[in-house]
Amino acid sequence: MSWKFVLYDWAGLNLALFQAINAGTPAVLWPLASLFSLIGSYWTAPLTVLGLWAWSKASSDPARVRLVRSRLLHFGVAFLLALAAASALKWWLDFPRPHAVLGAAVHVIGAVELHYSLPSGHATYAALVAAALWPLLAWRGRGCLLMYAALVGWSRMAAGMHFPGDVLAGWGLGLGCTVLSRWLISFATAARAKGLLAPALPWYGVAAAAVAADQAAKLSIERAFVYGKQVEITPFFNLVHVLNPGAAFSFLAGASGWQRYFFITLGLLVAVWLIRQLKQTLPRFEAVGYSLILGGALGNVVDRLLRGQVVDFLDFHWQGMHWPAFNLADVAISIGVGCLIARFLEIRDKGNKGRLLSG
Repeated sequence: MSWKFVLYDWAGLNLALFQAINAGTPAVLWPLASLFSLIGSYWTAPLTVLGLWAWSKASSDPARVRLVRSRLLHFGVAFLLALAAASALKWWLDFPRPHAVLGAAVHVIGAVELHYSLPSGHATYAALVAAALWPLLAWRGRGCLLMYAALVGWSRMAAGMHFPGDVLAGWGLGLGCTVLSRWLISFATAARAKGLLAPALPWYGVAAAAVAADQAAKLSIERAFVYGKQVEITPFFNLVHVLNPGAAFSFLAGASGWQRYFFITLGLLVAVWLIRQLKQTLPRFEAVGYSLILGGALGNVVDRLLRGQVVDFLDFHWQGMHWPAFNLADVAISIGVGCLIARFLEIRDKGNKGRLLSG
């Protein structure tokens, strides 16, 4: 008797529960399963970040602003930890998806997937969102969060993508990464207050987490997809496996090869400058912005050093028009730039208010 049979298969109950949920979901609820699979996806993380940031800007209560921004920081750190941990577990365990086990007996909504079932990334993300928003809401809001997490888990089974064991593991991983992020942030804050930790070290940790998440995602794509493969996830989003020898928007992609060393040098110079910037005492949003840009820049430098080209896999499109494919390093850089723009706007607003008051 193996550990998998006891801890994951539950002596056959895991399979029986999946079949009951998947076969027992009526066709009228399939659109609901598709909806919660969409809003429970990792790719909605930028919307969660923007929503929390907008909430902090809209509040007039300083204590509320601090709480919302604290939850935003906790969510960001927990998200990076969970993304890296979930990717590592998927490769290491490589449990089969329901369709690989049951074949045509499974009703699948979306593209058929055969590998990397444990843990459910959607359930992990739903737990992260629920944990981030929990302190900000009253009991009715918390009830909605529990329902959201439950419906995301149900949607993955109704869609034929995951077994109940995958969903439970995802919820546990999301909550575990939330607790770990709280501990890491509390430790870093206390250590900095006592002078035991360099001010820049936590931000270097954020950059390292961004690099780890980016490389984990790229390794997953390389292992799961042959070069050039395209899998439709939603009507406007595909997962692809392409290589880009240039920079963003395939800039200099057609050069003769010298661009590899140019972009490695440029990325390292930018990284050195950002490392020096982070040694200063900076406002939190500005430090987060610099650290995410640092992590994204180093993530793509690692690609150019190891592979010679950058792995891109996120493909958004609409009515036949495709945005150039990109990766998590590019996402980190974009979020970092957004943080710096937000900080600039905050400084400008304070300056305008100061001039109005002095006038």
